[in-house]
Amino acid sequence: MRSLTLDQVDDLALGATLLGTGGGGDPYVGRLMLRQAIRTHGPVTLMDPDELPEDGLVMTVAVVGAPTVLLEKIPAGTEFVGAVRALAAYMGRDPVALMPIEVGGCNTLFPLATAAEMGLPVLDADGMRRAFPQIEMTVFTLAGIKASPMTVADEKGNLCVFETTTNRLGETLVRGAVMSLTLANSFSSYSMTVAEVARHAILGSLTYCTDLGRHLSAVQRGESGAFERFLEAAEGTVIFSGTIVDVERLTTEGFAKGTVTIETRDGSDRTMQIAIQNEFLVAFEDGEPVVTVPDLICILDAETAEPITTETLGYGQRVNVVALPCAPEWHREGMLDVVGPRAFGFDLEYRRLGA
Repeated sequence: MRSLTLDQVDDLALGATLLGTGGGGDPYVGRLMLRQAIRTHGPVTLMDPDELPEDGLVMTVAVVGAPTVLLEKIPAGTEFVGAVRALAAYMGRDPVALMPIEVGGCNTLFPLATAAEMGLPVLDADGMRRAFPQIEMTVFTLAGIKASPMTVADEKGNLCVFETTTNRLGETLVRGAVMSLTLANSFSSYSMTVAEVARHAILGSLTYCTDLGRHLSAVQRGESGAFERFLEAAEGTVIFSGTIVDVERLTTEGFAKGTVTIETRDGSDRTMQIAIQNEFLVAFEDGEPVVTVPDLICILDAETAEPITTETLGYGQRVNVVALPCAPEWHREGMLDVVGPRAFGFDLEYRRLGA
């Protein structure tokens, strides 16, 4: 058991922005909400599964929709507590802890703020150790854990409850509801026991996220050798450096979709194009795929080392593209069906980063 205090929030948020791989929403609002929650309710308690009763109920809570919308539609905060309480009422049981569904962008920070407000601990675990755009894209799906029942809530008090036969159908129904409720809403799902979290979640992911943020913060402070230490900690590789020359971005079907094109600055005429669906999915160099989901593609500002989200991509930005391997928990039967390139409509084979 340990506490997440105000002085750790910035490193956590920075790591979450990195692991959001362009998605998960701009963490600025999430960071403000978490800071306010800690000031009002005290530090957030982080726990490991072995510190809670095995039969205790755990729920995830997150924002679902298009991250570009969060730039204009600021969450009220009440919708996250509303989604959790609605799911607890539907199930007839209160949770003993909350857990992020992903450690990427706002969806790392909102569950912590919600837990502080509700007086609940947060498990140091998640279902992705990155961000993915669809609800079924979790290691829980690989383990046969149902996403439903799940609830969707908005800031006006509207609530939906879904029971579905598959997690993929749950994604379809939730996405449809969100498209009717202004494209950025809270939802709670993947109710499971503490014992199931211990067996099937990616453990230690909040600690991992904070550690990467701490390393990246050292890079931003200009510490000698910090960038190399960051790459070592993240097992990362710089796959391209250049200038953004084109951004195509469209909010459609409940997602932010598009491409970003980067040209080198060394006169070699090499070009990288990265496909987007909330997150950066596939990196093509001169038309050939070099990194694909589920491995992570992160774009960092070349001057500040700040991770750039899809909604803040802009013409003329000087960037470094860094690839990170996905969590080892993903490498099991069924992974490619859930989060491989073809799950996103790309007729490509997955080539494991570093293999």
